[in-house]
Amino acid sequence: MLGLMFIALSCSLKAIADDRFANVKINSQSVNGSTYMLTGAGGNIGVSAGKDGILIIDDQFAPLADKIAQALSDIAEQPTKYVINTHYHGDHTGSNAYFKEVQDSTIFAHDNVRKRLKANKAHTHAALPVVTYEQGLTFHFNDDTIKVTHLPAGHTDSDSVVYFEKANVLHAGDLFFQGRFPYIDLEGGGTVSGYISNVATVLEMIDSDTKIIPGHGKLADKSAYQASLEMMQQTAKYVADKKSDGASLAVVLKDGLDKRWKDWAWNFITEEKWITTLYNGQ
Repeated sequence: MLGLMFIALSCSLKAIADDRFANVKINSQSVNGSTYMLTGAGGNIGVSAGKDGILIIDDQFAPLADKIAQALSDIAEQPTKYVINTHYHGDHTGSNAYFKEVQDSTIFAHDNVRKRLKANKAHTHAALPVVTYEQGLTFHFNDDTIKVTHLPAGHTDSDSVVYFEKANVLHAGDLFFQGRFPYIDLEGGGTVSGYISNVATVLEMIDSDTKIIPGHGKLADKSAYQASLEMMQQTAKYVADKKSDGASLAVVLKDGLDKRWKDWAWNFITEEKWITTLYNGQ
């Protein structure tokens, strides 16, 4: 009886999850040259599409896999050969199994992505990256040079950014939440200082003409990324100074941030959550 109840509950939860994504539309946007950006629910997907086939960066949630595949086929009638995971979070790796099993894609990621996914019982073996790296790797694909670079602990301990040299396009993964307070996964190896340092490093890799696909938010440029860095630097210093003066988290939360940062709050990372992250992640 308990077994049947468990099966019924599991089916019910799956139905709820499927309903959550039922009305999600995957939108495609041309970025530059052979590169595209797909948006839907979860992390933005970067795409290289051309005569060599399709390479994607991140793949959102599992229930969206068919919709993502359809959006890719609308761009090019080519197989999806490669998938790069920028980090381990489920809204960036959820469709790994689909692309690996159905599309016969090879999944690439930093060593820690595989380790963290493997430790998560919700992920099947088919969802694990096949090729992992320590520092980075380079693809020569669709007449472009695509450089994947791992950075020290920041958003998580598994972050990579992907740069298309010819197209001058950067996929920043979740090292960029465009116009929003970022999520720093302290339990997943992320650190506030590391996140800020990594963003400063990545900004040195690009120029004013670079188009940036953020992990979340609209297509952006270097000035928008610079604005995000300045917000983090200033709010982190404010909270650190308060903490150094002996203020408790409760006091800092009560005082809040300067009103100029109000518009950076959103449903997942509110001002309260951002202050808490800054306070605990120093």
